[in-house]
Amino acid sequence: MAKKSSSLPLGVGVIGCGNISNAYFTHGKPLNEYIKFVSCADIDIARAKAKAAEHGLGKGYSVKELLADPEVDIVLNLTIPAAHAEVNLQALKAGKHAYCEKPFAFNYKEGLKTLKEAHKRKLRLGCAPDTVLGGGIQTCRKLIDDGAIGKPIAAMANMLSHGPEAWHPSPDFFYQPGAGPLFDMGPYYLSSLVTMLGPVKSVSAITTASFKERVIGSQPFAGKKIKVNTPTHDSGVLEFAGGAVATVTMSFDIWAHQAPRLEIYGTEGSIQCPDPNNFNGDVLLWTTKSQSWEKILLTHSGDTGRALGLADMAHAIQTKRPHRASGELGLHIVEVMESFHASSKAGRKIAIKSKIRQPEAMPAGLALGKLI
Repeated sequence: MAKKSSSLPLGVGVIGCGNISNAYFTHGKPLNEYIKFVSCADIDIARAKAKAAEHGLGKGYSVKELLADPEVDIVLNLTIPAAHAEVNLQALKAGKHAYCEKPFAFNYKEGLKTLKEAHKRKLRLGCAPDTVLGGGIQTCRKLIDDGAIGKPIAAMANMLSHGPEAWHPSPDFFYQPGAGPLFDMGPYYLSSLVTMLGPVKSVSAITTASFKERVIGSQPFAGKKIKVNTPTHDSGVLEFAGGAVATVTMSFDIWAHQAPRLEIYGTEGSIQCPDPNNFNGDVLLWTTKSQSWEKILLTHSGDTGRALGLADMAHAIQTKRPHRASGELGLHIVEVMESFHASSKAGRKIAIKSKIRQPEAMPAGLALGKLI
């Protein structure tokens, strides 16, 4: 069971010691007022012990041992996507809060089960991406909230590439159910849209797989063929509860393009947003008054990194406020992504069942490592 913490920082135990864990350990250091990494675990205990030694934790555990550690208040779940819901449930049943990498769950059904368990136990669930809390997207959110482009009426989001098999050392999983461009990269774009425009009301989409197999171009499996078992080109239209409409395309089938990455269009202007896979980047604004694109200084810290959403959840637990990178948001994004495939298969618009509030904006002007 988790210790009865009455003050920050909250103890964090990491389950899953792959490469992404290094980003959390590193970027969590400036946030040590809110979170403290105390242990890590992996199905490969030797790897857990090595990771613990690398980051000075002192405790490299099995998963069972970590869940029994009273110093762990929050489990940071960095396992493979197919295990996210299962590990989150284990953490909740052990009395721990849980925060996982994206996607929140393999499907809506198992994600909803996990969220209900958290509510029953009065525990918190959080989910990446927290890039939406960084300087880039939060500056865009502030421009929208301040009326810089009038009423938002439309958006465009495009992640267009020819897939990761040319450079990724083990790209097979990208072409299996639960992955593809939508489930792999979609959470960054969709979470950004919901952060800026509010919840999604419906989805109309067509999804396809243009190539039946892929050939790995990187070592150590160069030349190996991958059978494609999931859509690799997902194109849809999202209707938001607030009235805006977004055109979204996520693709591993495109060799080259000049399409905008992420833009928001309003009655009085347009915003060109930075890459939602990053925490910062350039923000450009065009208005009917300026009649030209102008670079906007970031109103929020642009030097944040992985662990910001985790720290925000820890702070929210102590201050009894909603956290921003929430399980509710994660489940909403999973339902939207599933609805792309459901809409394509059924040939009709799919209504979104999950009803969420637009996440609260981050306060502008906070120093790095500070939350309120």
